[in-house]
Amino acid sequence: MQLRYSFRLYPSAGQRAALARAFGCARVVYNDALRARETARGKGLPFPKAGDLSRQLITEAKNTPERAWLGEVSAVVLQQSLRDLDTAYRNFFDGLKGKRPRMGAPRYKSRKNTRQAVRFTANARWSITTGRKLRLPKIGDVRVKWSRTLPSTPSTVSVVKDSADRYFASFVVETGPEEVLPETTPGLGIDLGLRHFAVLSDGRKIDSPRFLRRAEKRLKKAQHALSRKEKAGKNRNKARIRVARAHARVADARREFHHRLSTRLIRENQAVAVEDLAVKGLARTRLAKSIHDAGWSAFVSMLEYKAARYGRIFVRIGRFEPTSQVCSQCGVKDGPKPLHVRVWECGACGVVLDRDINAAVNVAKAAGLAVSACGAQVRPGLVPALRGEAGTHPTPQPSTAR
Repeated sequence: MQLRYSFRLYPSAGQRAALARAFGCARVVYNDALRARETARGKGLPFPKAGDLSRQLITEAKNTPERAWLGEVSAVVLQQSLRDLDTAYRNFFDGLKGKRPRMGAPRYKSRKNTRQAVRFTANARWSITTGRKLRLPKIGDVRVKWSRTLPSTPSTVSVVKDSADRYFASFVVETGPEEVLPETTPGLGIDLGLRHFAVLSDGRKIDSPRFLRRAEKRLKKAQHALSRKEKAGKNRNKARIRVARAHARVADARREFHHRLSTRLIRENQAVAVEDLAVKGLARTRLAKSIHDAGWSAFVSMLEYKAARYGRIFVRIGRFEPTSQVCSQCGVKDGPKPLHVRVWECGACGVVLDRDINAAVNVAKAAGLAVSACGAQVRPGLVPALRGEAGTHPTPQPSTAR
C-alpha cells in the first residue's frame, strides 16, 4: 500500500521566495485550465484534453510576455497542477454517478489561501543529498528535520506550506508484506465517546484528552488580539500566524494521540471492531465542539489503514446496531436509555452493566469477534427465580399454565 511520510522543512529566505513562485505558478496554471474548460462548457464544446491544455497553457504560454515567468519554476510542478484539476473533475463526476460521496465542482484557487502545495515526481529529478538535505529543482537544497527513516525509496514528494507558515515535505512510499505482524489471538471492540475517548471490550477506558478545551484560553487571547488589528496590515498577518500556530499545536497533539493509540491497539489485537458513527450529523448538535475535538473520523481512518498495513482485521459495524440496548450477558434487548444512565440492570438476567463497556462488548460480538464479556459486568446481580419458585403458600394454588 502507499503511505505518506511528512517531515518538517526549514527553507532559507531565498528558498522561501522560490517556493512562493512555484506555488503561484501552479495556482495560475490550475486557474487557466479551469477557465478554459468552463469556457468550453459554456459554449457547448467538448472539454479540452489534458495534453492540449499542457501545450497551450505551459509550453506555448512560456513564450508569451504575459506568462514568461512560468519558466522560472520546474515544468513538473505545472504538469502536476493540471493532473490535480483532472482529479478534481473526475471526483466531481464520480459523485454525480454515485460512485463516491458527492462533492462540489472544481473552484478557482485564491492567492489569499494560506495553505499552498506543489508536487515533484521522479521526472523532476529531485533527490536526497548525502548531507540529508532535500534537493528540489530551481529551489535548491532544503534542510529537513528527519524524525524517522523512510521504509522504501519515495516516488513523489509534495512541499506544503500550511496556515501556520510552516513548510513540510510529504513523501509517498510503497510498503510491502514485510511489515505484516505475527498473528495474535485477542479481538477487540471499541466504543467511542466523549466522556471517555474510547472504551474497550476488555474493560479498559481511555480518557478523552480534550486538547481544544484545554487550549481555549490561549486561543481566545490570540483571536482577541487578531480582531483588534487593522485589516491588510503587517501586524494583522503576524497575529493571524499566531492564531494559526495555536490551532496547529492543538491539531498536532490530537494527531499524535490518535497515532499512538491506534498503533498500540492494532499491534496488540488481531481484529478490531468499531461502530460506524454519523459524525456529520452529530457535529450539527450542541455537542459539535466536543465531537470535533475528539476527532473520531481521523482515529477510525488510522485504525483502518494500519490494520491493512500490518495484516490485521478491521470491521466497521452498522450505526443502527443497538449496542447500548442489548445485554452482553444474555442478549436481551432492554430498550433505549437516556444518556445520563451510565449503569443499568438487565431486567432478564439481573446483571448490572456499565453502559460503555457493555456497548464495546456488543460491538465486538456484532463484528463476529470472540471476546470475553466479563469486563461489561460491574457487579454480580441477583438472578430472579422462576415464577413457580418465587415463594411458598400454605395451601396449594391452582395452576395457571396453559
